[in-house]
Amino acid sequence: MNFQVKRFKELSVKEIYEILKVRNEVFVVEQECVYQDCDGKDHNAHHIFLKDGEKVIAYLRVLDKGISYEEISIGRVLVAMSHRGQGIANMLMKKAIVFITEELNEDSIRISAQEYLLKFYSSLGFKVVSETYLEDGIPHVEMIYKK
Repeated sequence: MNFQVKRFKELSVKEIYEILKVRNEVFVVEQECVYQDCDGKDHNAHHIFLKDGEKVIAYLRVLDKGISYEEISIGRVLVAMSHRGQGIANMLMKKAIVFITEELNEDSIRISAQEYLLKFYSSLGFKVVSETYLEDGIPHVEMIYKK
């Protein structure tokens, strides 16, 4: 599988559209979560994604330090419903961790994880560092990965 890594300015208009489309399919429609997806942070991020033809089927963004947290952070992690159950999320997160630790030379990553995904993120080396809190009506915890 060929994951692509691009800064916002490197994305084509078609790629931006497909990324926003799948983010809305997963987070707004599927999870029934009304929130401001276009939050102004995409300009300060690396976008890691996988396409099947022209359709983006897996995605996350790696936010620069100081945008959401003091550390580099990962957010908007998703796999399209049509491609779940194939280990793509695991491969996507591992790609992001290697990119951050080896390409960006960072040794710590912070995430705001949906509580039901604690086992998944823990399996990748993330540790819980906060109490549970609601974000857009969904229980979350902050987690940290240390190289």
